[in-house]
Amino acid sequence: MSSRRRITVALIGLLVLVAGGWLIKDLGSGGSSSAGSGMATKALSTLPAEASQTWRLIQRDGPFPYPRNDGVVFDNREKRLPDEQRGYYHEYTVPTPGSADRGPRRLITGGGHELYYTGDHYASFVVVDPSR
Repeated sequence: MSSRRRITVALIGLLVLVAGGWLIKDLGSGGSSSAGSGMATKALSTLPAEASQTWRLIQRDGPFPYPRNDGVVFDNREKRLPDEQRGYYHEYTVPTPGSADRGPRRLITGGGHELYYTGDHYASFVVVDPSR
């Protein structure tokens, strides 16, 4: 085998390995990030207990501890969630024990039945899987 042919075969092999690794990484993440969002997915059961309580209130449509603030439109001004038209997202307070006010924790629902959690007042989000 000529030197040039060996180099070509080695380069093709390297490209196949890189492409295969990339494909395996994407397929292997199954459930660790939301489809297309790039955000991690967490089970509701791994979030603070108050998040589960808030989720139950959302499912029952209340009553909410902050009726003037819970269920209102979330504008996504920080652009951390996928871009959607105004009114698509709604926010709900996840009480923070010991906080004198609403605290920084929220659940955000989307019009397509998405559920997001922020524990740092919109600085970051995770996709929530409420079935786990």
